[in-house]
Amino acid sequence: MNPVHILAKKGDVAERVIIAGDPGRVRYIAKFLDDVRTVNENRGFLVYTGKYKGIDISVATHGIGGPSIAIVLEELIMLGGKTFVRFGTTGALASDIEIGDYILVSGASYNPSSIVYQYFKENVCISATPDFELSSALYNSFKNRKLKFHVGNVFSSDAFYAEDAEFAKKWYERGNIAVEMECSTLFILSRLRKVRSGAVLVVSDNLVKGGWISKEELENKVKEGVYAVLDALILV
Repeated sequence: MNPVHILAKKGDVAERVIIAGDPGRVRYIAKFLDDVRTVNENRGFLVYTGKYKGIDISVATHGIGGPSIAIVLEELIMLGGKTFVRFGTTGALASDIEIGDYILVSGASYNPSSIVYQYFKENVCISATPDFELSSALYNSFKNRKLKFHVGNVFSSDAFYAEDAEFAKKWYERGNIAVEMECSTLFILSRLRKVRSGAVLVVSDNLVKGGWISKEELENKVKEGVYAVLDALILV
């Protein structure tokens, strides 16, 4: 089957891929690669391929939510992608997590999902966890660079504007330190397709204490974190 959204061919996408929801962030991350070329612009799913320390790396846009990342992940796999790191943003559910901190995701909780049902043809609960070796490489890379990070579970939500104080309290008490929208689908589908994936998230806001990260601070955190992500990717 050929991709219908990412209009590229095999060889255009590297085996190692950084994925992010925001096309602007993807465009920014691509600047840290050498010999970058544009692979896709169709449907706004920007994809770039270049090199980092001589190793091929792609950077791709996955959009917002489970259905969008599922489409992009499937098509990137069709095109040769084998190892994926989501470098996104998240809202903290714990009061001791500061805006601008990084979260290395160890697992993702989720509500019963039509995506899971459509893939597995039954109402089942699939373990949504990242690849261990990739996560270990990310942990060591962020630690070596002395970046402030937390390791923990996140809740993957399907409704951005359904979050409130009660929501934050409930999902924190269930063992989640942050909320985002794509990790559960990424991890589940990666295991189904037998590829590796992990996730690093920048805390953009805190649902307990309030406050939002500025555009400038987010860009700075992406700049600091992207080298740690790249260093980890080329080791696995």
